[in-house]
Amino acid sequence: MVNVAVIDYDMGNLHSACKGLEKSGAVPEITHSPHDIHGADAVVLPGVGAFDPAMRHIRERDLEEPIKEAIASGKPFLGICLGLQILFDGSEEGTERGLGVVPGLVRRFRSEPDITIPQMGWNQLEMSQPQLALWQDLPPDPYVYFVHSFYVDPEDRSINAATVTHGSQTVTAAIARDNLMAVQFHPEKSSDNGLLILSNFITLVKNQQNLAITF
Repeated sequence: MVNVAVIDYDMGNLHSACKGLEKSGAVPEITHSPHDIHGADAVVLPGVGAFDPAMRHIRERDLEEPIKEAIASGKPFLGICLGLQILFDGSEEGTERGLGVVPGLVRRFRSEPDITIPQMGWNQLEMSQPQLALWQDLPPDPYVYFVHSFYVDPEDRSINAATVTHGSQTVTAAIARDNLMAVQFHPEKSSDNGLLILSNFITLVKNQQNLAITF
């Protein structure tokens, strides 16, 4: 059994993420309890909305340190959409300080004649870390579902796990560094490809559990 803490900070519908995790064989628990986050086998940080309210809610619920501690502990951690962006230092969307787990900023798409902002709908991933466990068994350049006006710009480009091209702009669509993974798109809205990504995340957690038992 894989127990997943799905962090609740009042930003977006968490139930669709939970349904995707349940289909992947996990037992998700929506929580803002540091105790639950600490005791979980893995942590998912979803989110939809604006950067500044998200960070204010996280600090009002005293979640900043538990999130950082969960990542530092080595347990698998998956950020989704806004849950990717708030891992960074800050955003052009607002003035609040981000979690600062990943050096870099969140930037706004440049306006172009032939693109819509937000990017809303299906687009193809271009894999930067094709061997990443999260991408196991996906088709080449898989389509996933995006809804965003801002994108992350990490200082260290080696953590890019996938990019996406919108208009003439190719931007980060996912990052991965050790146990920390985060995606700009919505796996729970990305049909079979998204469910496979969530399933791969849960498989990764199970493999880590089995490794711990072996040793």
